[in-house]
Amino acid sequence: MRILVAEDDFILSDVITKTLRQSGYAVDCLNSGNDVEFATLKEPYDLMILDLGLPQKDGLDVLKSIRNKGNQLPILILTARNTLDDRITGLDLGADDYMTKPFELRELEARIRALLRRKHFDSLTILSYGPFRFDTAKHQLYYQEELIELSMKEVGILELLLSNMGKVMNKSVLLEHLYGWDNEISKNAIEVYIHRLRKKLEPYGFQLKTIKGLGYIIEEMP
Repeated sequence: MRILVAEDDFILSDVITKTLRQSGYAVDCLNSGNDVEFATLKEPYDLMILDLGLPQKDGLDVLKSIRNKGNQLPILILTARNTLDDRITGLDLGADDYMTKPFELRELEARIRALLRRKHFDSLTILSYGPFRFDTAKHQLYYQEELIELSMKEVGILELLLSNMGKVMNKSVLLEHLYGWDNEISKNAIEVYIHRLRKKLEPYGFQLKTIKGLGYIIEEMP
């Protein structure tokens, strides 16, 4: 999953970015309102963390503009503005969640997971797929009670395919959601991860199909 961190405090932005990347997310960082708004028009983010005190364009104005364009990107406001009126305004303008500074990184990650579940898995913590269970909070796949060991990138691909079950996902889309601007990755990397993922899943009967010339799909259970 790919996250945009819109924060003009470089130290805080760096801490959040490193924490989220260690958890397997692709993360981009921007520190001005104009750049943030432009990026949301061009990139397919799964979630944005938005500070309200951004230079050039205030975070609330960015939020309002994004929603006026019909963009339903999940947005978590993270700000020092902590009055009741501030929270009500942010939520009424279309924010999906509102956190105030100072905050705990563990809580931030938990709220991110909750928003991503809401977007991709209808808030389900455990997604059942035949004899398989995918834990959307821990990012783990089980066959019955056995944990299948997967790398973070393999989990990322699996999560995207499961959240788009029955739909063909091409390499470009997978790349856009799995890597940020700091990564120079070729489409061949997706083929490598798909090969490794399939090799780990096929012994359990999990079918990850290739649609030649189009991409990859996990078909819905009959």
